[in-house]
Amino acid sequence: MNVKVFVGGILSYLYNAWVGKMPIEWIRLAYVKMWLGRVGDRSGVQIGCRFLNGRKVFLGERNVINFGCLLDGRKYFIRIGSDVSIGPEATILTLGHDPRSATFADRGGDVTIGDRAWIGYRAIVLPGVIIGEGAVVAAGAVVSKDVPPYTIFAGNPAKEIGRRQTESGDQDFVYKLDFHPFLV
Repeated sequence: MNVKVFVGGILSYLYNAWVGKMPIEWIRLAYVKMWLGRVGDRSGVQIGCRFLNGRKVFLGERNVINFGCLLDGRKYFIRIGSDVSIGPEATILTLGHDPRSATFADRGGDVTIGDRAWIGYRAIVLPGVIIGEGAVVAAGAVVSKDVPPYTIFAGNPAKEIGRRQTESGDQDFVYKLDFHPFLV
């Protein structure tokens, strides 16, 4: 048995079954800072999130990973920029199976999410997708192809339904997320 795979499995189990369910954010955050590939300053992971191979998950600064999310870094990387909001129960997958494969072969790829992107409630991001800076993925959307910067995608399969612009009609989003509720 591969020692790295065994230790990784133990770390995953401990977080997903125990630590990730603790209602105290600083305990969860201390664990993910030790376990994930990177956790930027002021990023937060709410209760009930699950990580599959946290070593391949990289979070930028001031991200909000809402409750119940699943981030699958089993074989490929998940790279998330800064000031990204990932809604409750969203799923980011990097690995699946080729439905046309006679041997049920794996198929997957890295997922990259740009700065100030917003992933809605229960959205699913499939392997190999790039979500551009400032893009929005609507609640319940299933993203199977790249999402260009500052676009809004919705549906299953997700398609462009609009552009993301400020009230003045530009794309100058300057907000910085900082959401750290007590006991969530």
